[in-house]
Amino acid sequence: MIVSDYASECKAVFTDEALQFVGILHELFEKRRLDLLEKRKVRNTRYANGETPGYKPETASIREGDWRVNPVPSQIHDRRVEITGPTDAKMMINALNSGAKVFMADLEDSTSPTWKNIANGQLNLYKAVRDELTFTNSAGKFYSVAESPAVLMVRPRGLHLEETNVQVEGKPISASLFDFGLFFYHNVHALWAKGSAPYFYLAKLEDSEEAEWWNEVFIEAQRIIGIPRGTIKATVLVETFPLVFQMHEVLYALREHSAGLNCGRWDYLFSMIKTLGHSPSNLFPDRDQMTMTVECMTAYSRMLISTCHTRGAHAMGGMAAQIPIKNDVIANERALEKVKADKEREVRDGHDGSWVAHPALVPLAMEIFNEYMPQKNQIDLIPDWSYTAENLSTIPKGSITEEGVRKNISIGLHYLAAWLSGQGAAAIHHLMEDAATAEISRVQLWQWLHFKAELEGGMVLDETRFDLMFYEESAKLERVIIDPWKGKLPQAKVLFNRMVKRAELVPFLTSEAQPYLS
Repeated sequence: MIVSDYASECKAVFTDEALQFVGILHELFEKRRLDLLEKRKVRNTRYANGETPGYKPETASIREGDWRVNPVPSQIHDRRVEITGPTDAKMMINALNSGAKVFMADLEDSTSPTWKNIANGQLNLYKAVRDELTFTNSAGKFYSVAESPAVLMVRPRGLHLEETNVQVEGKPISASLFDFGLFFYHNVHALWAKGSAPYFYLAKLEDSEEAEWWNEVFIEAQRIIGIPRGTIKATVLVETFPLVFQMHEVLYALREHSAGLNCGRWDYLFSMIKTLGHSPSNLFPDRDQMTMTVECMTAYSRMLISTCHTRGAHAMGGMAAQIPIKNDVIANERALEKVKADKEREVRDGHDGSWVAHPALVPLAMEIFNEYMPQKNQIDLIPDWSYTAENLSTIPKGSITEEGVRKNISIGLHYLAAWLSGQGAAAIHHLMEDAATAEISRVQLWQWLHFKAELEGGMVLDETRFDLMFYEESAKLERVIIDPWKGKLPQAKVLFNRMVKRAELVPFLTSEAQPYLS
């Protein structure tokens, strides 16, 4: 195994024993991962040719069977408010101290995978588990983790991503196996000693076979380390459209390791457009019009609750991405009202918890869940809802506007410039944006331009009009974007424009842009 250079302080995590453990996982599971990715390509080709995902006839017995997942430890019975964010020290400390029940440390959508970010992220996780994480800013302010911090969960990168800085026989290692293996090897015993366990979030799964792959990884990792099978617990983000038809199968595959499912709403919309958007009859409206109250999103959220509770698992709600608007009291109050309405909807429907992106939203979300869910969770509540595949597949009604086109250009460019500069979670227009929202912006523009969508008012989005709007929004962004993101804007413009105009839809922005990271 060849590992790129890293800062000397990271030696604690890049030990020979840890890398050997990761190497064993690679040897055992890499071929199967590549096979699963090939299956994705085949399915995605079928979707591009008009096939629509649905329920698998061969797994009907699982959906109709009488079974439940294994219980989770008492430490994570109550997950009413979870906060997410990247693994840099300051943001981790703020999240752990936020008052949330859980902090999901994100090595995926909120982290730009520069080698520095990934290596330091593993070191910060190592220190956090041992209550040693501190940070001092340039002004001399000291940060440390308080008593009774949030429970730590970790989200490794998705199966489609690779860690180019760690290679075996000249080929990059799986980013999923690297992120999981390094964290698990170093921290499982330290977590156990403090009454915790290794908890994970699994991202970007597109089929229950991929959940089976993760389950096999967990079983083997626990066997090698010598800890009881089932110690690991993992929550799966249902953030791809094909997976919504396999939620029972996912829970079944992970039943001894499952901690439930989560509504990854932004990635789910991205995946829905990517899967169904290859037809001019399936044009999606502006992103802002696709709220959780439209038919397909309501069906998605409520079916997740019903599925999880039927199987004795947590059903976690989606992200509130708002951040405080400090210089506009009225606008800030409007934003908080949206958060309040969203969290009330989730808890009333039956979710056992929800996500926020900023510590300032934790008290609001906590107050709402405390009011409507005085018990630790509401897993015993099994709603009697009836939704069909047609409900899930209904394209949201609405309009495509020039404002929506311009907003997607601006957000996509802004975020990609931040990502290329090493910032994976970026505050843009009073929202904490990550890769998921940039992906929605990109695939919407691809679909609208590809099919020359008619905008509200009659304008047709052809390449000439798009180029004009792209030029104008880029010019506006150049005047307001901050350093060091500004230095990456020219590169972001080239990459983003190229992806939007490609004849075939690029599966993932991050995969396409990763070779250009510093």
